[in-house]
Amino acid sequence: MGIFFHSVTLDESKCVGCTNCIKRCPTEAIRVRNGKAVITSERCIDCGECIRICPHHAKRAKHDHLSMLENFTYNIALPAPSLYGQFNNLDDQDYVLTGLKKLGFDDVVEVSGAAELVSEATRRLMDAGALKRPVISSACPAIVRLIRVRFPDLCDHVLPLLSPMETAATIAKRKAREKTGLPEEQIGCFFITPCPAKVTDIRMPIGIGKSKVDGAIAISEIFPQLSHRMDKLSPEEVEPLSSSGIIGVSWASSGGESSALLKEKYLAADGIENVIRVLEDLEDEKYRDLDFVELDACAGGCVGGVLQVENPYIAKAKIKRLRRYVPVSKNHLSGSIPTEMLWDTDLTYAPVLELGGTRTERFERYNQMEEILAELPGLDCGSCGAPTCAALAEDVVRGKAAVNDCTVLMRRRMEAVLKALGKGE
Repeated sequence: MGIFFHSVTLDESKCVGCTNCIKRCPTEAIRVRNGKAVITSERCIDCGECIRICPHHAKRAKHDHLSMLENFTYNIALPAPSLYGQFNNLDDQDYVLTGLKKLGFDDVVEVSGAAELVSEATRRLMDAGALKRPVISSACPAIVRLIRVRFPDLCDHVLPLLSPMETAATIAKRKAREKTGLPEEQIGCFFITPCPAKVTDIRMPIGIGKSKVDGAIAISEIFPQLSHRMDKLSPEEVEPLSSSGIIGVSWASSGGESSALLKEKYLAADGIENVIRVLEDLEDEKYRDLDFVELDACAGGCVGGVLQVENPYIAKAKIKRLRRYVPVSKNHLSGSIPTEMLWDTDLTYAPVLELGGTRTERFERYNQMEEILAELPGLDCGSCGAPTCAALAEDVVRGKAAVNDCTVLMRRRMEAVLKALGKGE
C-alpha cells in the first residue's frame, strides 16, 4: 500500500493505556500494547474520532502554521464554510474575510463559493444519468477512505468530483496567476481547516495526483488572532470579498450539501457510528429509492470537526443565523462542467483489512480466526488491548498477539487449575 501520511498522531507521554480509543475507531486501527496505544497506519482514516474521545489528550492532529506563508510570494486563504460558525452575531462574511487578509494573506477565496459550483456540477451529472445511484458525496475525505477500506462494493457510488477545497484552490491559483503574473509554485493556497482528515487529504489526495492546496491551518490555531483582527476592524476597512450564498455556506453542517441538490430523495447522516450503519445498509441495498447520500464523519457535519473552537450545535445555529443575510447563491458554471473538477482516477478498494494476499490464504486464516474466536469469552471487554474478541483473534492470526493476552480467558484457566488442585475454595 506504500507510504502513508497521517495527520492524527499519538503522544505516548500522555497515553495511559485506557481503552477509550480502541472502542471508537471505525476501522479498528488502534490497539493497546505494553500499556500504550498503537495506531496501525494502513488502517487509519484520520477521522479524528480518537482525538475527540481521548480523555488524556494523547491523540492530536498535525497541521500547518501561519509561518508557512513565508515560503511563498503570494498567499491565499481558503476558509472552510464552518469557520463562519465560530463567531458570535456574525451577519457579514466580509468581516471574517478581511480579518484573514489582516493576518497576512494577500487574497481570500471562499470554499463555500466553490461548494456552490460543486453542487451545480453534481446536479448536472445526476440529471444526465451519468452517476450510479445512490450517489455518495465525496466531500468528506474520512468517509471516502472509510469506503475504500471497509465498503468496496460502494466505491462506484462515490461522487467523482473534486471537493470544494480543491475546486477553490484551482480557481484561486488561476486567478492569482492572471493577476500577478507569478508562476504557480510561488503562489500558496492555505485551507483553514476544521478537521485533520483534510490535512491528510492535501498530502495524500484521493482521485487526483497532487493537491493544489499547499497547507492546512487549523481553525483552532487561527481563531484567537483572527478574532483580535476582526474586533479592531472599522466599517470602512471591511472589503467586499464575499462570493458565496446560502447554498455554499450551508455546506458547513450536515444536510447542507444534500439540500443544495434541490432533490427530495436524499439522506444525510453525521457522526462516524451513524455513518457506518448507513453504509452497511447501503451495501445491503436497503435504500434503493435514494438519489443522493451525504455522509459526514463528524457529528453535525464540518462544524463538528475536532479542530474547531465552538460547540458544533451552537456553530450550526450561528450558521443558520448568518444565512438570513446572504443571497441564495453567487456562483454558477458557465458552459459545461470543467474537466479540472473531475477526478483523474477511479476510487478503488484498498484491501488493508484482508487476512491474506490470495483467496486461499484468506480462507485458511479466516478458519484459524474462527477457531480462536471460539476459545475466547465473547465479552468484547477490551482488556486485551483489542476492541473486540474478533479483533484479538485476527491479531493472533496475523502474529501480532497471543490468545493468552485475553485476561478473562487466563483467569478462567487459572481458576480451573486451582480448582483441580483443590485450592479453588
